[in-house]
Amino acid sequence: MATHLGFLRAINLGATRVFPKDDIRRVTEVAGFENVRTHINSGNIRFDTRMRARARIEHAIERAYAADRGFDVPTITFRADEFAALAADAAALSDENPGLARHYVYLLKDELDAETSELVEARTTDAGRMLVRGRAVHALLQPGYQDGVVDPLGAARLLGVATNRNLTVVRTLAEKWC
Repeated sequence: MATHLGFLRAINLGATRVFPKDDIRRVTEVAGFENVRTHINSGNIRFDTRMRARARIEHAIERAYAADRGFDVPTITFRADEFAALAADAAALSDENPGLARHYVYLLKDELDAETSELVEARTTDAGRMLVRGRAVHALLQPGYQDGVVDPLGAARLLGVATNRNLTVVRTLAEKWC
């Protein structure tokens, strides 16, 4: 049995895509996953499974969520050890870039190809820069970026299926679940 972390995309953003954390836990358990935990109401889950293939795990979860909610819930998963390494890398990047106003980590369903990675990293402006690291893309935002803007560097549309979490949430989940 391996522990995985899952990140749900585009839930609880409005009246029509509501998916409370207690329902997330219930549906994940009904889908056959064990030791399910949630963290805050923004689509962060931890679970154990005997399944090994990430695509199979994500498909099973997404199918269960769509059946329960009536809308698609893209889900991105990482084994606990993968997420721990991602969180350590994020912390190191933050330490190497003192004075950041914000550090968001985009969690990707699939790694970007080399050409797309170059396009994403080329989105550097005075507001900050993007850095691609496997299935994580870091938005390192400087003071003065437009606070409250979801994608101040205009790179999110290049990432495919992705969701983001701030560095605080990434660190918290790694400490709590990995």
